[in-house]
Order: sequence, then C-alpha cells, then structure tokens
Amino acid sequence: MEQYTGKGMMGMVMPGCPETYQSFRQTEQQMGEEASQSQRFRDEHQRIHYFREGDVIAMPAGVAHWCYNYGEVPVVAVTVTDIGSNANQLDRTHRFLLAGKERQAQQPFEPEQREQQRMGKNLLMGFDRELLAQALGVDPEMVKRMQNLDDNRGEIVRVERGLQVLHPSQTREEQTQQQESFEERQESQRCERNGLDETFCTMKARQNMAVTALADYYNPRAGTMTTINSQKLPILRFIQMSAERGVLRRDALTAPYWNINAHSIKYVVRGSCRMQVVGPRGRTVFDGELRQGQLIVIPQHYMAMKKAQSESFEWVAFKTNDNAMVSHVVGKTSALRGMPVEVLMNSYRVSREEAMRLKFNRGNEIGLFAPRFTREAAVASQ
Repeated sequence: MEQYTGKGMMGMVMPGCPETYQSFRQTEQQMGEEASQSQRFRDEHQRIHYFREGDVIAMPAGVAHWCYNYGEVPVVAVTVTDIGSNANQLDRTHRFLLAGKERQAQQPFEPEQREQQRMGKNLLMGFDRELLAQALGVDPEMVKRMQNLDDNRGEIVRVERGLQVLHPSQTREEQTQQQESFEERQESQRCERNGLDETFCTMKARQNMAVTALADYYNPRAGTMTTINSQKLPILRFIQMSAERGVLRRDALTAPYWNINAHSIKYVVRGSCRMQVVGPRGRTVFDGELRQGQLIVIPQHYMAMKKAQSESFEWVAFKTNDNAMVSHVVGKTSALRGMPVEVLMNSYRVSREEAMRLKFNRGNEIGLFAPRFTREAAVASQ
C-alpha cells in the first residue's frame, strides 16, 4: 500500500486479466486477402491509474507494477508492505525487480554480498541468455540489454522524452474536488448494490484521502480524519491493511486511544506534534516531538495521543487490518462515556460531579479536540 505526494501515473499487471487499453492501425488495403489484417495492434496493456497527493493505492502481493512521474515536483511515496501476511510464504524478502538494479545503501564486505550487489535483484539476470532468448522469441543481444549487466542506473531511471503510453483523456484530474467526491460516492454505492460487478480485474485500487468532503471526523476548530478500509476500497480485503489520514489544527489534539485489532505505522507528512505512547503496563514508551518525514510504530493495545504545535500537523497511518478499529478514552462513543457514573466514581475515587465531568466534559466531540484552555489559564488553575 502506498501514499503519494506529487502526481503521476502507474500500472499494475493483474495476472490473468485482459489488456483493455488497445490501439489499432488501419492499413491502406481494405479488400481481399488482407482485409482480415486491416486492423493490427500497435500496443495494448492493462489500464493506467493516475495518482496525486493524498491518494492511497492498494497493490496485491506479487503483482508487477510500474510508476512514472509526469509532474513538475518529485513524487514522494510512503510504501508499507506486510511481510507477515498469509500472502508471503517465503521469508522477509518482499520485493523483486524485472528490470534495473536495486542500489544498496552501504558497501558490503563479504564477497558473496558484493556479487549480489553487482547483480542487483533483476530476476532475469539469473537465467541463461540463450535459453531466455528462446523463451522470449528474441535475439540474445536483446536479452543482454534486458539483463542490464552494464546498466548502472539503478531501479529509478529517467525518461528523456517523456513516457508515451496509451491512455484516455485526463478529464478526472481536471474536475473539482466536489465532482470527484460525488464520483467516489457513486462508485461506492455501485459496489454495495451489486458485489458481483466488482471483479478482481476491474476492482478499484485507488482512493483519495485528501478530499475534505470524504472525512469521517470533522471539527472546524480541531481538524479532520479520514479512514480508508475494505468497506470503502474492497481490494483491501486481499491485502488485509487499511489507512488513515489526519490533520490537526494548531494546538489541537487527539483523544487518547488504542488500536483494537491492528498495529499502526504513522508517518508525518507536514508540521510537528508532541506525541506520547504508553504500553499496556502503564510505562511511557515514547514522549517526544514528531516532525515531517519521521514515522513511529504503535503496537496493538498501546495507548497514544498527540497534540499539534505551532502549525497544522498532518499524518498518514497504515494499519495491519482491513477494518482496523480504534477505541477512544474520552469523548462521544468513548470508553468512559459508555460506563455508568458510579463505576467511574468507585474506580477513580472521585465525586459524582467529577465523574460526570469525566463523562460529558467533551460533549459530542469524537477523536479530535480543539484546545480549551490557554497556558495562562492552566497556570492560574494550578
């Protein structure tokens, strides 16, 4: 699963699915013997997916894919792979290349490791050139270029004259956010009406989390939070993962919460926050600042909360369950809100009035809280 900034296009090659993007060439001879060959394929491939900032793209395990940046700024993608899922029947190896070489961060010391670095992870390199040429039906010199033995560009290459691929007009990108929101809802309703229409080959793989109209939680003074699970994006059932995007306004905070059925990996997209994470035994395992470009792993049942600092704070989170659930401590639908007042009174040894404040002090706010007290008021209350 990936989340992007920037914009571009990508393709996924689903095994057994047809190449539905097709281009034909008309020949001059339309009669007689050659009439049957009047249309010839110039190219065909599986469909193209466009992405932009805020998109989440779900890719099933083992599916070949490619990505191209046609924008003016770098594409930054946060990629999370669940190597512990049932889809991985081998070891910790979770990716491989069909072209290029994977660059290593450090120079290996062992001869075997140096050889592996030189060869990279292009699987075609391991085949005999003559045998592979016979299988592909091409010249051995073509196989030599495919194996990239003398190509040191790495796994990311520059397209000098732009990537020319068959694709429909990009009218979707030219639409406003309100129009895209409407289309997303229509697509979701269509899938709910007839699940048989949602086959593996045509299954939706992209969902944008930056559209404010699609937010699950919204507080104009605190921020927004959007979740993407298998109810909204059915392909996540195969991946067993879900995603979350949140924006906290200045000095806003989240309610203390824990993940009921998933681990969570949070990545800071913009801004900074103070974050605390507490383990099941009541020990603080993290208390510090999270800044742009940093990430933190929050295990299942570990309680966490965060507070934006002097600017807005934005994050994305990837969770190891396609329908990840969260339990809040305070606020509407929270653990404290659902308990009888006398249970709180006896559990915390507080008065009835204090227990009522614990339950209802945040009113109907859910998850995202606007700051209520200034620092001066907090000092005065002490």
